[in-house]
Amino acid sequence: MTTVVLADDEALLRKALASLLALEGEITVLAEAGDGETAVEVTLRHRPDVLVVDLEMPGLDGLGAASEIRRALPEQVILMLTRHARPGVLRKALKIGVQGFVSKSAEPAHITSVIKTLHEGKRWIDPDVSTLALVDDCPLTDRETDTLRATGEGYSVADIAAQLHLAPGTVRNYLSNAMQKTQTRTRHEAARYAREHDWL
Repeated sequence: MTTVVLADDEALLRKALASLLALEGEITVLAEAGDGETAVEVTLRHRPDVLVVDLEMPGLDGLGAASEIRRALPEQVILMLTRHARPGVLRKALKIGVQGFVSKSAEPAHITSVIKTLHEGKRWIDPDVSTLALVDDCPLTDRETDTLRATGEGYSVADIAAQLHLAPGTVRNYLSNAMQKTQTRTRHEAARYAREHDWL
C-alpha cells in the first residue's frame, strides 16, 4: 500500500483525485492540503510515501512547499502537478529534489501509475514537460529571476536585498542585467516582460 498526501488549492480537483486514487485499492490518501503551508505541516506530520503537490498555489507555492519539506525530510518523494509547464520550472524542481513531474490534465490512472513508479525509487517526467525544458530560452540567471520575481511582488531594492541576503548594489546590478536582456526601461517592465514569457 502506498500512502499519499495531496496538496492542491482547487478543492474540487483535489477531492476528485483523492477519490479516484482510493478506488485503485493500492493507494491510501492520508491527508489533504489546500495551500503550501498546510502541505508542509501535514507532510511532516504524516510522512507519506509520496507527496502529490500542485505547482501553483496561493501563498507558499508548490516549489516553496517542496523546498521546505525536502530540507526537513531529505528523503521525501514528491510528485509535482502543473497545469502550465513553464520553461525553467522543471530545472528548479529538480534542483529541489522533486522526483516526478506530471500535467494536471493527465488521466487519474496515469497519475496513479506515476505515484507507484516514484514509490519504487524511480523518476518520472512527462514527455511534454521535458520537451519544454529542452527548449527553455530564458536568458536570465537564477539570481536575476529571483530579483525580478520579488520586484513583481512589489518589494523595494532594499527589501529584495534583505530577502535574498545580498547587498543593494548587487541587486541593482542583477536588475540592470535583467533590463538589458529583456530590453526594457524599468525593473517593473522587466518583471512584467519575464512573467509574460513564463520565465518567472
